[in-house]
Amino acid sequence: MTSRITGPHVAIVTPFDEQGQLDEAALRAQVRRQLSHGNKIFCNGTNGEFFVLRDAEKRRVTEICLDEAQDRDLVVTHIGETTLAQTIAHGKDVAAMGVKAVSVITPWFSALRPQELVRYYQQVADAVPVPVYLYNIPARTGNTITPEIAAELAKHSNIYGIKDSAGSWESLQGFLSISQRIENFDVLTGPDSLILTGYQQGCVGCISGIANIVPELVNQVYAGFINDDMQLADQAQERINYLRANLYPIAFAPAVVKKTLNLLGEKVGESRYPVHFSTGDEDQIQSILNG
Repeated sequence: MTSRITGPHVAIVTPFDEQGQLDEAALRAQVRRQLSHGNKIFCNGTNGEFFVLRDAEKRRVTEICLDEAQDRDLVVTHIGETTLAQTIAHGKDVAAMGVKAVSVITPWFSALRPQELVRYYQQVADAVPVPVYLYNIPARTGNTITPEIAAELAKHSNIYGIKDSAGSWESLQGFLSISQRIENFDVLTGPDSLILTGYQQGCVGCISGIANIVPELVNQVYAGFINDDMQLADQAQERINYLRANLYPIAFAPAVVKKTLNLLGEKVGESRYPVHFSTGDEDQIQSILNG
């Protein structure tokens, strides 16, 4: 097993049945769909609705993804919780299942000082026996992993990089400057609009929510980049940008992704996020898909 996370990953949705329970068959179908397009799996992320899943459901999601992929190198899972003890327990559980690596969001709601974030991640990395990746998404947690914090954490032998979902090129650039100085610290893009730019500037992979909708396009960006076919990469990124710019403002983006999948005929159920889509919203989504 290689320790590094590379290439395109889908931040896969968690399907629910009509009773609102985990739909295991639908999850397996989505894993197969992504793998058929060459994408790897990132489960229990924001698009996977991790913070409205029960502990047992999160574990089961990881277990299903590993089982369906039949290759531990194809699956990464998110384990971040609100407390250190919960995060470590989750990490140990999925490590025992055979997951390749884990990502860890900052604790949310509690406003943490830089030294507290550093200590938190160091303790997680000490305790979890698989590679740990930082996960920066300050708009959702209220806590920011700054380049200075990341540089300190990059010294830890079990911290391998960061998934940056802050949403700006400036943020991504700050972490890329660290990866250029520290050999074993990698950067993965979170924002779909920056996938190609990220590759061009040194990111080793992406974790994409929109890959749920257009798995082939997210893979084409990577394939075009590594094969020096920039026409392919640019065209795929341009379509991704169009979809992102028009779909995501409709409502909370992960819920829009799931609704769009359903409209495309991929039966993944309703989101547990308290988002309501009107008939007008659905018509708007369909119009964007046809545009």
